[in-house]
Amino acid sequence: MTGPTGSGARSHDGRTQDRAAVGERLSTAAIEVEGVLPDASNLTARVLLTDEAGVPTGERAIYKPLRGEAPLRDFPTGTLGHREVAAYEISAAGGWDLIPRTVWRDGPLGPGSVQHWVDWEAAGRAPGDGLLDVFGGGEVPEGWLAVVRGEDGDGAPVTVAHRDTPDLASLAVLDLVLNNADRKGGHLIRDGAGRLWGVDHGLTLHAEAKLRTVLWGWAGQPIPDDDIQRLERLRGRLESRHTIAQLIAPEEHAALLRRLNGVLAHPVFPELPPGRYPLPWPLW
Repeated sequence: MTGPTGSGARSHDGRTQDRAAVGERLSTAAIEVEGVLPDASNLTARVLLTDEAGVPTGERAIYKPLRGEAPLRDFPTGTLGHREVAAYEISAAGGWDLIPRTVWRDGPLGPGSVQHWVDWEAAGRAPGDGLLDVFGGGEVPEGWLAVVRGEDGDGAPVTVAHRDTPDLASLAVLDLVLNNADRKGGHLIRDGAGRLWGVDHGLTLHAEAKLRTVLWGWAGQPIPDDDIQRLERLRGRLESRHTIAQLIAPEEHAALLRRLNGVLAHPVFPELPPGRYPLPWPLW
């Protein structure tokens, strides 16, 4: 099974250099608000990176200012942007490289998270396209894994399923570590080169078990060897990644270590939890 970046990916050193360069631009370039994403539950702006003269460089990012976070019942107020940055740091530390470069910085609306924009529009496919779908009847095509079965408006059976691909399975492993409470189909993107990215990680890293995801198709199956190596790499680097510990609460950092050790002790995709709702809402 290949890693999440595929056979045409850069080397690890190349990815590290690319992350550093993108991170520098995200952290230092002036940003200009281009527009607001209307369907986002928190204030989410797409911004242009500009040079010293204020001329757009052609690069875009997603900016989520702290002041635009809506209060939530089960996540502490004012913490979602830090979780976005921590999720990126965890993905990079383990070598998944499935979350776009994300930094914390000041901006036109105050401090917040700023994430490199994945240009899905140029790729000609909307988020989730070809990754999560609904099929009529009781069966799903080859190469797909069923998640949930139900009925359409006319009472006919339908099945929601996701693709069975190595990179999507790797993202599901990363979500286990992140305790992702909101892995929707619309948070899955393939760029123009076909590379998979996961976005929107504000609802992660809670101390309590909250995994809600559309990626349940591997339940009960062994975690791939490549991802076990990533988990081990993350465990070896986590104590030296002081940024992560500074972004989340001490009890959340302790829970992160417990989850990581638990997955490594029993490297199997978990079954659906019997005591709570396991899916995000909506699914896309």
